Amino acid sequence: MPVSLAESRPDASAGLNGGLDDHAALRAACEDGAGLCTIVGIEGSFSRRLGAQLAITAQGDVVGSLSDGCLEQELVTRMARARADGQPAVQLYGSGSDIIDFRLPCGSGLDILIDPTPDRAELRQAVALLEARQGATLRLPVPRAGLLDRRHYMPSPRLLIFGHGPEVDALVTLAAASDIDCISFRKDDPASGLSLGRTPTNLSADAQTAIILLFHDHEWELPILEWAVATPAHYIGAQGGADAREARRTGLERAGLSSDQIARVRSPIGLIPKARDPQVLALSVLADVIADYECLHDRAADAG
Repeated sequence: MPVSLAESRPDASAGLNGGLDDHAALRAACEDGAGLCTIVGIEGSFSRRLGAQLAITAQGDVVGSLSDGCLEQELVTRMARARADGQPAVQLYGSGSDIIDFRLPCGSGLDILIDPTPDRAELRQAVALLEARQGATLRLPVPRAGLLDRRHYMPSPRLLIFGHGPEVDALVTLAAASDIDCISFRKDDPASGLSLGRTPTNLSADAQTAIILLFHDHEWELPILEWAVATPAHYIGAQGGADAREARRTGLERAGLSSDQIARVRSPIGLIPKARDPQVLALSVLADVIADYECLHDRAADAG
């Protein structure tokens, strides 16, 4: 019999680069007078991905980042010129640029779209979709072929944590410090709605959500995992030693789960083998989750 778990609405401002920086720039660009800068071409290597963005407010404040600060200040100046012209423009920086007194590291070249009047309605629609944890696409007014002409966004990372004990506390604390949306459901908290032998209901997990089980009493796991593998969550993990992993696999087989479904459950979890300390385990798990989340950018770009 399922138990109802009230779903908490995530803070759409949370996340990492590709989540936090780009989403913040997107929201800031919705304001009247703000301009939007987007990397629409990269020659060589660079520390930001294609499509990285920053906004420049009407007051000249920068929201987001593309480099170490020097490029941002240069773009503030260029944005002022673009506002005077009233038209978007693409400026090449670094390799091949006619701006000889401004260089980028590693000899790379960047094409940056400087748009003083982005389509506010389209920006606000993209923000609304992301706040509803849906993907969004923004058309970019680039002047020639070969440059990025559509910017695809995906929702920020989110953690759903089930379990109890200091491991849950440590992961929740670390996620909060990293501005990552996190909802925890603890077996020792009646308000969480967890009940032994019951699957979660009224709770969803999208493709940018990670589901983490941190139980010492592993009999709590099976109903939650049955629910988890039926979601598109990009990461499903459960802590436990070799005996716990074998018992878990056997229990999931008896519940009728396929080998492919069972294989979605990662165990052991994290990047650090045999992490014993709760803080080390939390760091290990969060790094593994975000590494997997970052791979979603490539898949989203390929799909676009």
